[in-house]
Amino acid sequence: MTIRVPVFPLPLLLGLALLPAAAKAQQGAPGGEWPDYGGDLGSTKFAPLSQIDEANVENVSVAWIWHSPDDELAAENSQLRPAAFKATPLMVDGVLYIRTSLSLVAAIDATSGEQLWAFDPLSYEAGRPVNLGFNSRGVAHWNDGDDSRIFLATGDSHLWALDATTGTPINDFGSKGRVQLTEGLRRPVPGRSYQVMSPPLVVGDVVVVGSSISDGPRYMTAPPGDIRAFDVRTGEQRWIFHTVPQEGELGNDTWENSSWEYTGNTNVWTIMSADEELGLVYLPIGTPTNDWYGGHRLGNNLFAESLVALEASTGRYVWHFQMVHHGVWDYDPPAAPTLLDINVDGRPIKAVAQLTKQGFVFVFDRITGEPVWPIEERPVPPSNVPGERLSPTQPFPTRPAPFERQGISVDDLIDFTPELRAEAEAILQRSDHGPLYQPPSERGTLNLPGWFGGANWSGASVDPQTGVLYVPSRTGATHVQLVPADQERSDFRYMRGRSQSNNGEELIPRLKPPYSRLTAIDMNTGDHVWQIPLGDGIRQRLIDSGIPDPGPLGGGGSTGPLLTKTLLFIGHNGARDGTSGGPALLALDKDTGRTIHVIELPSSATGTPMTYMANGRQHIVVAFGRGGEAGLIALALR
Repeated sequence: MTIRVPVFPLPLLLGLALLPAAAKAQQGAPGGEWPDYGGDLGSTKFAPLSQIDEANVENVSVAWIWHSPDDELAAENSQLRPAAFKATPLMVDGVLYIRTSLSLVAAIDATSGEQLWAFDPLSYEAGRPVNLGFNSRGVAHWNDGDDSRIFLATGDSHLWALDATTGTPINDFGSKGRVQLTEGLRRPVPGRSYQVMSPPLVVGDVVVVGSSISDGPRYMTAPPGDIRAFDVRTGEQRWIFHTVPQEGELGNDTWENSSWEYTGNTNVWTIMSADEELGLVYLPIGTPTNDWYGGHRLGNNLFAESLVALEASTGRYVWHFQMVHHGVWDYDPPAAPTLLDINVDGRPIKAVAQLTKQGFVFVFDRITGEPVWPIEERPVPPSNVPGERLSPTQPFPTRPAPFERQGISVDDLIDFTPELRAEAEAILQRSDHGPLYQPPSERGTLNLPGWFGGANWSGASVDPQTGVLYVPSRTGATHVQLVPADQERSDFRYMRGRSQSNNGEELIPRLKPPYSRLTAIDMNTGDHVWQIPLGDGIRQRLIDSGIPDPGPLGGGGSTGPLLTKTLLFIGHNGARDGTSGGPALLALDKDTGRTIHVIELPSSATGTPMTYMANGRQHIVVAFGRGGEAGLIALALR
């Protein structure tokens, strides 16, 4: 059973009592700027700009290109090979701020693309960061009068405060401008097992920081994923929230046999959100150690795989909802919670929507944590792995309907030809499979969606004017096989093994399309408005093999969505509409999902796009590249 006990601190209650009846709505990025990673603290990824519209979007072209300083560093040192450049810049007072994959920060003139300054904390000298390596999402900004700061959390686990004008460290923040994030946790943490790749979150006068911890640990005692907040001026740690409740704390009894003492992970690796008016921060908390076997941590395991609301200034608990009990599927919430104001059956609700890898949208009143629509506990399959004991039920939202397929059966397999279907059926029978939450097994289990999603880190966008949520997703199965751990190298009973059988047989069958999609959901009703395949997928290969044109099948890489007053934008890399291929930014009709125009890009988009006004022109900027060639592409009307 999910425990959700709202605990409202007195200052919060008094503040809520003083709010006007029609409280200020989430309106997206303000004033033609983009001051937060998702546009605003609520991660709407919306800007009320309209200079680029359906009538003139065909006239959009490249205005400038900025190249990351990572390129030169990678060219000089082959060990510094960055991953895909996933960052989204901020724009404040005519300047863009971006974190590179190697944890540098650059300031860029928003009109010309000229680099104004760059700060190199030499984070890469500590070696390749754990988990996803040299990876990045972005930075955070804070200002108070003339004091304007950029906050950088790095791959070597430091939090830096930089002068936004010069890029120099703020000397009286922490120790000469930085805080060591591996210090101050509830137990010692080896530096190479802990990093930060997502941006910090500034709420009021605190900066909140999560962490990225290895998903493939060999020992039960992994680094703790506790969330901390630091004073924006001094760097002093203001509070810490134990994501695995310690003795005497709410939820401690959901960790049997004192497993709360050693279990780690349970971290926020993705992006957080906040409501500054309410003074609340929303934490999408991940899976405990390890992702696939929980026999050493029996119980429901709060606050793992939960959405948790805290008072931002103090870290005091307000409410939570656990979306997966005793998780063994790596179904940690992958994206920032989206804040939106909706009207359900005539009742105005300040809501928060959390996407999941499973293809669900969980929707709550963001003040109280009460579900907007009923969430049912439904029976799920048990585990047959020795020592494991799964929860007999899991939460299923009744609205909105899932935006992705869930579970695998014969009916989900490709059927373009009898031969393809027979091959897919033979592959399916090599593994355990079934409905959503089919547990990992020693034989091997197929999960759909897999741990890639469903939804992923790029998340959703929402139009505050209509209440429509736009969700990109992918239909990707994964194969999980548990194997006994090597007791000389691990204290786990089981760990995840290889994804292929010993004789190299294919273990993931081809599924029916679409393989990626974009879904529009009216959050006032919970109804799907439209759903389209995103990309062509294997369409041309099927045509070339003599199969009649099946139409767009979905596939290829895509970015997160960007909404403006006029259009929906999403980056896509691959064939589109059976006509042409290559990297592009798609401009879509928000009401129907129809492609209005394809803006060709010189390189594949890898980050979620953002938009702003500079010198009277609306710009759209998106990150591109990986390895030794990465940067930002700015688009504007010719």
